[in-house]
Amino acid sequence: MKRRPWWFYQQSGVIPYQVEQDKVEVLLITSRRRGRWIIPKGVIEPGMSAAESASREAYEEAGVRGKVSPTPIGEYRYDKWGGVCTVKVFTMEVHLVLETWPESGSRRRRWMTVELAAQSVEELQLQQLIRRMQ
Repeated sequence: MKRRPWWFYQQSGVIPYQVEQDKVEVLLITSRRRGRWIIPKGVIEPGMSAAESASREAYEEAGVRGKVSPTPIGEYRYDKWGGVCTVKVFTMEVHLVLETWPESGSRRRRWMTVELAAQSVEELQLQQLIRRMQ
């Protein structure tokens, strides 16, 4: 597998959430290839901060807008492109859920309880970050 430029391995993502009846709900999306449950994430675009890039991913991949935390709540790693990606994870309080969004044709999204969301993702480090949302 062809390696990408080093900066492709520096990524950011968000855990979008809302509070309904005093319970936190987390929004997960499906990956495009395998349909796994993941959070919106991607390469930190040159010229953007990690938080700005995470906000953009939330819009493009999940169709949500909101307030992104100023600092990450942690990070996790996963294998991709023949290397290891490190994802800085922010939280996003969702203020707007769009009917259609750039990747709505290739992804599904679902609001879940914190525990169900944690159980639904594969990466152990990401499970731990999601559980912090309780």
